[in-house]
Order: sequence, then C-alpha cells, then structure tokens
Amino acid sequence: MTKPIVHHNPLYDLLRTEQVDEFNKRKAAGEVTEGLLRGGDFRGLDLRNLDADGLDLSNAYFRGADLRGIDFRNAKLEGASFCQAHLSGCYFPKELAADELRLSFDLGIRVRYIQAAP
Repeated sequence: MTKPIVHHNPLYDLLRTEQVDEFNKRKAAGEVTEGLLRGGDFRGLDLRNLDADGLDLSNAYFRGADLRGIDFRNAKLEGASFCQAHLSGCYFPKELAADELRLSFDLGIRVRYIQAAP
C-alpha cells in the first residue's frame, strides 16, 4: 500500500503552508526537480493557483484539498487520490478518464491512466 509522504524539503514545505505564490516563483526559477513532490501528502490544503505544469504528483494524496482552477494537463497524476477534493474548473490529463476521477472523488481510489489503443 502506498502511503502519503510528508517530504522534507523547502519547496514541499511551501505548499504544506499554502504559500503557493512563492512555490510558483521558485518553480519558475527552476528549483523544482523530478520526483520532488511524488507521493506527497496534500490533504486539506488550499492549492488554488498552483502552477502544476510539468509537476510529478503521481501517488499524491489530495483528500479534501482545494484544487479549484488548477491546470493539471501536463502534470503526472497517475496513482493520485482526490477524495472529496474541490475540483471545479480543473483541467486534467487526457489519459485520465472522467470515470476514474469520479471514483477517486467518491471512494478515494487512486486514479489510473487509460492506455491508448495500438
């Protein structure tokens, strides 16, 4: 079983304290590295305005988080859980089916990406 991780790094700490604008500035400056947020515990946080472009948020845990308006189209979300998260206005990767999101929102399952037909 994959449990949410409380990472020990300054950029993760910015998100855990809901300093999204500062995180976005540091991300734009190139401080975010691959896997920095993978599997992170984001329960109940207000992450509105997060620049999620290119972030690896696979296996992240967003239970009850406020994600309204975030563009996740270029983020890695496979294995993430969105139970009771605020999702209005979000964009999601095309590989993530609406049914997966609904099941994750309602039941807390981790989302799976659909595979393109050969």
